[in-house]
Amino acid sequence: MLPVANRLKRDQDFRSLFGSKEGAFGSVCGAKWGKNGLKESRFAVVVGTKVSKKAVVRNRLRRQIREMIRLRLNEAKPGYDLVLVVKKEALGKTGSELEKEIKKLLKKTPIF
Repeated sequence: MLPVANRLKRDQDFRSLFGSKEGAFGSVCGAKWGKNGLKESRFAVVVGTKVSKKAVVRNRLRRQIREMIRLRLNEAKPGYDLVLVVKKEALGKTGSELEKEIKKLLKKTPIF
């Protein structure tokens, strides 16, 4: 689980990120980021109902990706907000394949 200081929660923060021009996309998810002016970087994972109608499946994907981010928090540069938007293609992937794709996407961002 991500520490509280590294969680992105406020609706206003999400809106500003989705309106930003900075983003990158991979095969299993997309990323949007922006500067937040804080000492910590904050992260969020969005898995919509288009990915799966079952909440169990969406929550599992969300937990897996959050854990991948948590393990790399020490590599993250401070002062950024990042939202990962998961695509439907993530469903058929194993944990190691998903991790490989997420790692590749995070390297495209200025945060990692």
